[in-house]
Amino acid sequence: MTVFEELRNGTSYDIRDEKYQKEVHGEIDRCDHLCWQINTADPSDKEKLKVLENELLQGQIRDGSFITPPMHIDCAGTVHIGKNVYINHDLNMMSLGSITIEDGVMIGPECGFFTVNHEPKNIRVIRTKPICIKKNAWLGARVSVVPGVTIGENAIIGTGSVVTKDIPADSIAVGNPARVIRKIEK
Repeated sequence: MTVFEELRNGTSYDIRDEKYQKEVHGEIDRCDHLCWQINTADPSDKEKLKVLENELLQGQIRDGSFITPPMHIDCAGTVHIGKNVYINHDLNMMSLGSITIEDGVMIGPECGFFTVNHEPKNIRVIRTKPICIKKNAWLGARVSVVPGVTIGENAIIGTGSVVTKDIPADSIAVGNPARVIRKIEK
């Protein structure tokens, strides 16, 4: 079983572990290089950016989706992006625990997704939980999402919010921590 699979199954890992270093840091190095290529590419060369994003995400970005550079994803092999997703500039993903963004999601500038946390009694030991953003959700600028959160279908997250727990479908949530302030009427 790979480190990625073990983490997905709830295993904690010491970041000094040789297997962790080899597998995870190998993926981080691959992603760092590709993010650098994306971030230094001519922004008007959409075809080149599309090719690089596809390589970075190992084919897990669907038709009509686009990430505006600059951006950083540390473990892009664990990220899955659906169709017609738009992600604005300065995206930051710590994605070791996996991130799924479903079809039609809109993500504002400077958003962060963080699937990794450290054990309080031993900060060299990490654990991960996945993040899932359901169809047609909209995240405003500078939203942060922490490990284990699911944002429901058609939900709206207000600018600057910190999402620390699941947000139901068809809801508007704002604040730090984000809380639901109302339902969206259909």
